[in-house]
Amino acid sequence: MNYEGSDRDRRDARSDEAHTDPIGYRVDEGSEFHRTVHGPPQRQEPHPRSSRDADREHEAERGALPQEVGRSRAATRKDRAASSRKRRGRLVALVLGLVLVVAVAGGAYFAVNKFGNRTTPNADFTAGSPGDGVVIQVHPNDTAQQIGTQAADKGVVASSGAFLEAALLNNAITSVQPGFYLLASNVPASQAVNELVDPASRVGNMVISEGRQLHDARDVNTGAVKKGIYTLISEASCVDRTGSGTPTCVSYDDLNVAGAVDDPAALGVPDWATDRVEGVPDRDRQLEGLIAAGTWDFDPSAAPTDILKQLVSESATRYEDTGILTAGANSGLTPYDTLVAASLVERESLPQDFSKVARVILNRLAVPQKLEFDSTVNYSLDTTEVATTDADRARVTPWNTYASEGLPATPISSPSIGAVQAVEMPADGDWLYFVTINQAGETLFTRSYEEHLANITKVEGGFLDSGR
Repeated sequence: MNYEGSDRDRRDARSDEAHTDPIGYRVDEGSEFHRTVHGPPQRQEPHPRSSRDADREHEAERGALPQEVGRSRAATRKDRAASSRKRRGRLVALVLGLVLVVAVAGGAYFAVNKFGNRTTPNADFTAGSPGDGVVIQVHPNDTAQQIGTQAADKGVVASSGAFLEAALLNNAITSVQPGFYLLASNVPASQAVNELVDPASRVGNMVISEGRQLHDARDVNTGAVKKGIYTLISEASCVDRTGSGTPTCVSYDDLNVAGAVDDPAALGVPDWATDRVEGVPDRDRQLEGLIAAGTWDFDPSAAPTDILKQLVSESATRYEDTGILTAGANSGLTPYDTLVAASLVERESLPQDFSKVARVILNRLAVPQKLEFDSTVNYSLDTTEVATTDADRARVTPWNTYASEGLPATPISSPSIGAVQAVEMPADGDWLYFVTINQAGETLFTRSYEEHLANITKVEGGFLDSGR
């Protein structure tokens, strides 16, 4: 490859870039723009020449170029006219391009009003008389125009055009995340945009951690209460629409009532879970596990049933994205039972052991052999601890796997996606027993019951003592 002349090419390229406008047209002397605006360049002669010298030079140039034979004066005039029109067309394109650049740089006022055939400014509210707060939603990939249309429809601003103009003047608009925002109504567009870009305006946002249950649970040893999903939703729903300093919230009790209705479809329950949900022995627990762990945004001004329906239906999509609908070919479990087993994996182990515990569950179900998980005992007691008592383990409930064979009646928590995937693709192994021996989560696996008993003796002192 020949690299000769590359430095010169780069210098020429830099020279071109230094003489171009923002949309790529050359504007230096000699460019099409310069010739059109200033006329053709005037030749500067170093010395006066006689007319004879000029004629001689002209004849030499004509002799050096091929001459067209038989071309008429009319054709020549036609060519000159076409060339002139072409130059004028390039000038129009250049000027239009510059106008558009200036319009964007100037906040799009000219673009919105002139090119939008508007002769008056966009309608805008005056400052000083804000109304009650209104919740608007920013969807993924929404444009400022779309957000402005919604804001205008809900009375936040007087017009979407005013909102767009204000948004284009506020660089922070690009940092707005999808979600729900509480904005004062009847305010100037600039104020509405300022409120939108303020993180404090975001509402209806919450995080559900892995292994969280619908209802609050109390730690046996410390007495600390672990907030349930209904409590988290209630807290995230609190908004102060009037500015009085007293927010209104969807209550825990309202959510619990809404979640216990007899019609699963009204709550967004997917088809693959409907039959099982309809048969749950405790209606208050029928949505357990069906609201996935993760970050959520919901409309805090919506009715409790609508909030739950959104969370359940979108959770179903997240679970289905893992392959839960077809995983039974490998695990032998239905989609709903996959979710139940994943909730046990979540509560019984750390992520590094998920796939092994999933294999233990499948191996015991195949024997069949009782699962005997303390987490299933704790679930019906609404308390949490590593160990349980003999009396608790003897209590017969639809969830206690010491008292009954098979899986619990419902999931016992909201499993992580990792736990779901572990049940769908469990580790290879013949293990039937496992025991966690310390606070660090170290877990020993075996198929032999005798070896399992030996592993239990390795449990650190007091780790499996019950606090009841």
